[in-house]
Amino acid sequence: MCGIVGYVGDKQAVGFLLEGLSKLEYRGYDSAGIAVYDGQKIRVEKSVGRLASLQDKISGNMPVGTTGIGHTRWATHGRPSDINAHPHTDCSGDFVVVHNGIIENYLTLKEELIERGHAFKSETDTEVVAHLLEEVYNGDFVSSVREVLQRIEGSYSLVFMSRRDPGTLICTKQDNPLVIGIGNGENFIASDIPAIINRTRRTFILNDGELAVVKKDSIKIMNRRGEPVTKKVFEVNWNAEAAEKGGYEHFMLKEINEQPKAVRDTLSQRISKDGQTITLDELKWNADYLKSFNKIYIVACGTAYHAGLVGKFYIEKLARIPVTVDVASEFRYRDPIVDENTLLIVVSQSGETSDTLAALKESKRRGAKTLALTNVVGSSIAREADQVLYTWAGPEIAVASTKAYTTQLILFFVLALYMAQILGTKKPAFIADLIAQLKNVPAQISETLSDVEPIKTFAKRYGFNEDVFYIGRQLDYDVALEGALKLKEISYIHAEAYAAGELKHGTLALIVEGVPVIALATQKSVYEKTLSNIKEVKARDAVVIGIASAGDEELSKYVDHVIHVPVTDELLEPLLAVVPLQLLAYYAAITRGCDVDKPRNLAKSVTVE
Repeated sequence: MCGIVGYVGDKQAVGFLLEGLSKLEYRGYDSAGIAVYDGQKIRVEKSVGRLASLQDKISGNMPVGTTGIGHTRWATHGRPSDINAHPHTDCSGDFVVVHNGIIENYLTLKEELIERGHAFKSETDTEVVAHLLEEVYNGDFVSSVREVLQRIEGSYSLVFMSRRDPGTLICTKQDNPLVIGIGNGENFIASDIPAIINRTRRTFILNDGELAVVKKDSIKIMNRRGEPVTKKVFEVNWNAEAAEKGGYEHFMLKEINEQPKAVRDTLSQRISKDGQTITLDELKWNADYLKSFNKIYIVACGTAYHAGLVGKFYIEKLARIPVTVDVASEFRYRDPIVDENTLLIVVSQSGETSDTLAALKESKRRGAKTLALTNVVGSSIAREADQVLYTWAGPEIAVASTKAYTTQLILFFVLALYMAQILGTKKPAFIADLIAQLKNVPAQISETLSDVEPIKTFAKRYGFNEDVFYIGRQLDYDVALEGALKLKEISYIHAEAYAAGELKHGTLALIVEGVPVIALATQKSVYEKTLSNIKEVKARDAVVIGIASAGDEELSKYVDHVIHVPVTDELLEPLLAVVPLQLLAYYAAITRGCDVDKPRNLAKSVTVE
């Protein structure tokens, strides 16, 4: 998730480009760049680091010109660096592009373009687009861009600028946001409204497949066939702070609602085109490599640790390799049994978690092979690990992790399926069926998010309780742990999660009249056992909110309230069941008047031991 801006008008472009990028740094902040046409050539300036680094670099020598584009990056292909920063150019420097998203077929296109003599500078997928435009250019900027769009595959928003067509920007989108701001003698392009809200409130919101030709005094919108599209002007009535959050009250709520896209992006390029197999080109493992390990450790902290618990279940269930999950802060202090026959998987959203990084280094010292699951390209953990799988979730601003967790579960699931393919522990038809259901998950998360009113009601009714308990079995227990953590960290309610079968071994003593119990019952293989445990807490007069699969009418007989999630394979239920728990925590925090995005005593990334 990156931020892109564009300007064409009578004023100097650099002022808006830097202002707009500063409003979009929440979308990405590992590098930034701008490109401005000065009347003779396109001057490109870019720098690794936050926008301030770019501003320092050009201070005293600002690019001059009235047409320009800019970008603030959240890396997906290629680590953060000056070279990998956007904008990207072709060989001649005549064509420049900024991009938010993923070009899925970039490797095939890159190989083809190299054979035709193109020289690439960066590791990014985006640079392919600039070279492709140079290759197909036919003297007409618009039709050449349309030709490029016929060749590329993926999700993207793109802005093109050409020295050969001064005073013109072309922009388009597919699955990623793009807005055009309508000015007076000037027009603006941006990923999100915050970038333009101080310049204009009149906008066009582009739809997928639409293309806009933007000049200082005109905006022409068409479809991919070149046919004109008539659009209504959208008047923005948000304030600047609300616009930055996409109209949501808090970043956490915005990020909860971004989960369908984050999951879709993380799956991108990792499922074969025929939908039958998992393709992890980042790893290229074989059976001999996997058979060399006698055990796997998953090491992480907090929410990432809870994702690891689900990952353990996936790997053991599908690939039949024993897995131990450990808390990173404890791992290296107990002289762990790690050697060259160990695979260590570390999980960290930021890639900078101190304890996790220390566990990784210690395991490498002992000879283990290492794999990192992280959200940040070029982070310390990504650099230190032997191999990396990235969650393409985009920046997560709220302290409480939501979309990072769901994308970590996705990576663990595809990793486990990948292992099962290689080892032959599951039949191809079984794997294909799971992949088919996996592809439905983004839409099912959207469905789960479509009706939050019952959850708001529960939060208002029970939000002032000081104790809440979560119970579940198997994967439901792992998800319960994450649900309890969410409630604790943002609402400050004392919340504990227990394996439902352990209630009789002491925990049942805590259940008293009126205490809320969140009971997860999505795992069909242990459903009857879970139902029995729910009856136990109801017999002690607890108030029970059940989480169940759609169509489950039985559970409502034994609980006070039920929240249903869409039906899928029980292995995938954690991806759906966690969503109402995230929302319940969020609305409980709102009920109690807590600072949702910045809970007390906590930081987003724990970089000290």
